[in-house]
Amino acid sequence: MGVVNNILIIEDDPAIREGVRILMEGESFHVEEAVNGFEGLKKISDSTHLVILDVMMPGISGYKTCEEIRKKSNVPVLFLTAKDLESDKLLGLMAGGDDYLVKPFSYAELLARVKALLRRHLVYDKAAEKKTEIEIQEEWIENKNIRINTEKNSVYLDEKEINLTEMEYKILVLLMKNPGKIFSVQNIYESIWEAPYLYSSGNTVMVHIRRLRKKIEKDPQNPKLIVSTWGKGYHFEKNK
Repeated sequence: MGVVNNILIIEDDPAIREGVRILMEGESFHVEEAVNGFEGLKKISDSTHLVILDVMMPGISGYKTCEEIRKKSNVPVLFLTAKDLESDKLLGLMAGGDDYLVKPFSYAELLARVKALLRRHLVYDKAAEKKTEIEIQEEWIENKNIRINTEKNSVYLDEKEINLTEMEYKILVLLMKNPGKIFSVQNIYESIWEAPYLYSSGNTVMVHIRRLRKKIEKDPQNPKLIVSTWGKGYHFEKNK
């Protein structure tokens, strides 16, 4: 029997919550529900594989809920919202969200987004857990003051482990494996998200780069590690 995916739905609208639950259960996912962010934060656990999160809820917004989730978990977060401005999507990504779907949405599109996030996250988790009792050769990527253990998917800044989301980690690995090589925003998106590049995809990459810089740069406003070249893209600085 395969792994059962655990989905947490945080949504205050009972009709939407029920519709999403029925759709997820139809795919044999195990579903938990929460009517607001506070309840959702209590229900999330290490066994949660994905969170479907509304933005506009009473008490605590979806953005704030996502920020709190990110303090303890890298679980994929898919926002469902009626807020369709590009600035709203950026707020969701800055809060730590992985994807953003605007209401009204088709169930087919929701299911496709959910499966894509689960597929990427489960591959990431399996790589992190790929250990046997036989001693394995650990692989390291090192540059500047950053070290990455690619067997454990762990990142160290000045010898102290730091917490990155799945996408942040993948971007960092891509750039650090190729120091000095410039990757366009489209290159990064198609390599990391494994999806066709759309006009709005550029903002998704830029937001993740911004979040990553906040975690690894001494001065994120004046980055020395992940450097941008105007009109071309991003690269990781070579050791000198």
